[in-house]
Amino acid sequence: MQVLVADDDRTIRMLVENVLNLSGYQVITAINGEEAWDIMQGNNSPRMAVLDWEMPGMSGLELCRRIRESESNKTRYTYILLLTARNQKNDLIIGMQAGADDYVTKPFNPHELNVRMRAGQRIVELQIELFNMKEEFRRLSRTDPLTGCYNRRAILERLQAELARAARDGKPLGVGIFDIDHFKAINDMNGHSYGDSALCEFVRRLEKGIRISDMYGRVGGEEFLVLWPAADMTGVTAAAERIRALIGGNPFRLDEKEVQVTVSIGVTITEGHETPESVMTRADNALYSAKEKGRNRVEVQA
Repeated sequence: MQVLVADDDRTIRMLVENVLNLSGYQVITAINGEEAWDIMQGNNSPRMAVLDWEMPGMSGLELCRRIRESESNKTRYTYILLLTARNQKNDLIIGMQAGADDYVTKPFNPHELNVRMRAGQRIVELQIELFNMKEEFRRLSRTDPLTGCYNRRAILERLQAELARAARDGKPLGVGIFDIDHFKAINDMNGHSYGDSALCEFVRRLEKGIRISDMYGRVGGEEFLVLWPAADMTGVTAAAERIRALIGGNPFRLDEKEVQVTVSIGVTITEGHETPESVMTRADNALYSAKEKGRNRVEVQA
C-alpha cells in the first residue's frame, strides 16, 4: 500500500521512509505541505499519510483539514497519522479535530510507528471492502437477476433522466417497448428453464442491435423497455427493425431444442416535455397495435 510521508526535515523524512519501506509500504515523499497537497489531489493518491505537524508554508494540520474537506463528497478515505513533537493533551485534541486518525510523537519509536500504521492499514482495507460491498449492493438493486440488464426500477429511473436531458438539450428521445411473442406458450411447451434461457438469449441478441449510448431494461416478465437518446422517428424505427430481425432471424437453440422466437415492438419519440407515464402509454399503444396486426412487427405512435 502506498504511503505519503511529508516532512521538511530530511533526516526524519528518511528515517520514516526506511521504517515503512522495511515494512513493505511503497513510500512517496514530500518536503513540504504544498508538495504533499499536490500529490494528494492525484487520481491515485496514497490511501495513508504520515504528516509532520509543523512545516513551513502549509502545516501538517492545515494539510489534514484540506484532505478531509476534499473527501467530504467522495467514497475514499485517507488514514492520516500526525508526526509531532507536541505532547500536550490540548494539542493532540486539536490534531484529532482537524481530521487526524492518530499521532506519533518525536523522537518516534520505529516499532510504535509500525504498529500504528498496521492499524491504519486495516482501517483503509475495511473501508475499501465496505465501499465495494456497497457498490455491489447498489448494482444488484438495479439489475435484473436473470438477464443481467437493468431492472424495472433502474430503467424507469433512466427514462426519467433521459426525458429531462431531451428537454434540456432539445434532442428527441426514442422509446420502445418490446414484448416476446407467445412467451407463455414457449414456457408451457418447453418448461420454465427454457423460458429463462430464452430471455437471456433475447437480451444477448438485443445488445447486438443497440448503440453504446442506448439503454434497456426488463420491465415485466417478457417485456423490455429500450431508450434511444438523440434519435428521431426514422432512426428509432430502423433500430427497432434491426433488433426485430436479430431476434427472429434464427431460431433460439437452447437445451438441445430449437424454438423460433419473435418480438412485437411499439415505438414512439418524445421531446422530453412530458411524464414517463405519458410516453410509456404511447409506446404501449403502439405495441398493442403490433400485436393486433399479427405480431413480429414494429408499430409507431407519434
